[in-house]
Amino acid sequence: MTEKQKKILESKAEILKALAHPVRLCIVRNLLETGGCNVTKMQSCLSLPQSTISQHLGKLKASGIIEGRRSGTEITYSVIDNDAITVVKGLIPELLPNE
Repeated sequence: MTEKQKKILESKAEILKALAHPVRLCIVRNLLETGGCNVTKMQSCLSLPQSTISQHLGKLKASGIIEGRRSGTEITYSVIDNDAITVVKGLIPELLPNE
């Protein structure tokens, strides 16, 4: 295995690690369904404390799976990683809208 191949595999494994938690998987699925939303909407949908959701968002953001765009005091999150989109759509296609 070349060094380049090793780095690609490590990068893909990091995406899988970030998605390997039910809450993070749910967050990404919901973001794909809605096209993006803020923490307040996620909190009401997931029935979890804001601090818990923020911790999971931080891990997803650090992994490069999502990004947050600020508009005033509100941050709207959306999925930006195509590999993560492919994984989630492959795992739970019945939960996503048809394209």
